[in-house]
Amino acid sequence: MSKVGKLPVKIPKGIKVDIDETGISVAGPKGTLSQPLRSEINVRVEDDAVVVSRSSEQRFHRSLHGLTRALIQNMVTGVSEGFARELEMVGIGYRAEMKGKVLELNLGYSHPVVFRPPEGVAIEVLHRENKIVVTGIDKQLVGQTAAKIRSFRPPEPYKGKGIRYFGEVVRRKAGKAAGK
Repeated sequence: MSKVGKLPVKIPKGIKVDIDETGISVAGPKGTLSQPLRSEINVRVEDDAVVVSRSSEQRFHRSLHGLTRALIQNMVTGVSEGFARELEMVGIGYRAEMKGKVLELNLGYSHPVVFRPPEGVAIEVLHRENKIVVTGIDKQLVGQTAAKIRSFRPPEPYKGKGIRYFGEVVRRKAGKAAGK
């Protein structure tokens, strides 16, 4: 039995879970998420919890078991609390600014980088700490958006300049002067 898959997903108050033959839909105060389900995986609601089981012990079905349970847990957490990723900018003159719904980044290039966030993702810029906060209800979309913003100027190992996740440790290199 899958260690992750056998655990039931608790449904908090105010969250509504609908299961039909095509997929699962979770609605809550922050919004609605839906996910298609594979036919090999059985999902049912029992006593304010979602229980996931599988049809056989094949390796592929075992992997789908834990994955499906984790996706349902992320959906329930997303519609009740939401997800956030924080990015910090390190470098002289690196700035971020929201112009309407568009994020404009000055990252040392000859031009500003303009980024339009996907639907369902909100971006907030905190000027004092040089931080960018990406929030939303879909964990995958929030993480992908944060990774895309980070890819515009990833942290470099010599001076540590760039955009990094909050708390990320960048391994620094010594450079040419250290050998002398």
